[in-house]
Amino acid sequence: MKVLLCGAFDAAEQAAWQTALQQAMPQAQWLDLPAAQAVPVDVVAAVVANPRRGSLQGLPALRLIQSLWAGVDRLLADTTLPVGVPIARMVDPAMNAAMTETALWAVLSLQRGFYAYARQQHAAQWLQHPQRRADALRVLILGQGQIGRAVAARLAQQGYAVSGWRRDGTPLPPLLAQADIVINLLPLTPQTRGLLDAAFFAALPRGASVVNLARGAHVDDDALLAALDHGHLQHAVLDVFHAEPLPPGHAFWQHPSVTVLPHVAAQTDPSSAAAVVAANLQALQDGGALQHLVDRQRAY
Repeated sequence: MKVLLCGAFDAAEQAAWQTALQQAMPQAQWLDLPAAQAVPVDVVAAVVANPRRGSLQGLPALRLIQSLWAGVDRLLADTTLPVGVPIARMVDPAMNAAMTETALWAVLSLQRGFYAYARQQHAAQWLQHPQRRADALRVLILGQGQIGRAVAARLAQQGYAVSGWRRDGTPLPPLLAQADIVINLLPLTPQTRGLLDAAFFAALPRGASVVNLARGAHVDDDALLAALDHGHLQHAVLDVFHAEPLPPGHAFWQHPSVTVLPHVAAQTDPSSAAAVVAANLQALQDGGALQHLVDRQRAY
């Protein structure tokens, strides 16, 4: 089986993925796009990470596009993708665990006021705040996929009052009105783009906080800054942005009520992800059921 590896890798990332994938499935013939100047027409599968537009054209034998990332919005934006070829997204238990750790860290820090204490340290200010209990904090999770369910379970174990929302479920505004912290884990689709806007923030109780671990395009940056500046929102933890890296002059960098992460909430680990890829490639070769397939119409 000939498998093409292509994506926006630097040299070190390319080598790490090549090694991990080769070890996970040594019987496959692994090709990378830079080395394969003319990609063989009998390539059966492509393992991709934000590949260049048009990279997968002219491959008549292609039967699977396997993404190394959990989100596939950028991949689906490529209108040159072969029609009818199944697309699988990455669902890696190690990535789920990492995301639950980040979400728990953010919620714990908001519960205990650790972001406020960090600001006080810079001002050499000694001031103690009331300590809130976990069961007094209401956490709303947007997105009920693999990662959303894992995060919900972990937070519930810690005693938080957890609720969830999915786009085709309960109306959102009543849930927002009862949330102290909102964690966004939604896929980016035309329906969810810009969902976290001025009306969204206004529907939250005064003093609520927002944690965005999904995509920057879910958030109206100006509306978020206005809600923070007016004191309606207490804090925002942001891992993803409209432009990445976040431009040096962006207001988020210096805002006292914003914590910026450089898109590291849950990084794909080559060793664990390679095993997920190998399992799907083996299923493809054996005629078995492919896992974690994307519905192109729903965009996830």
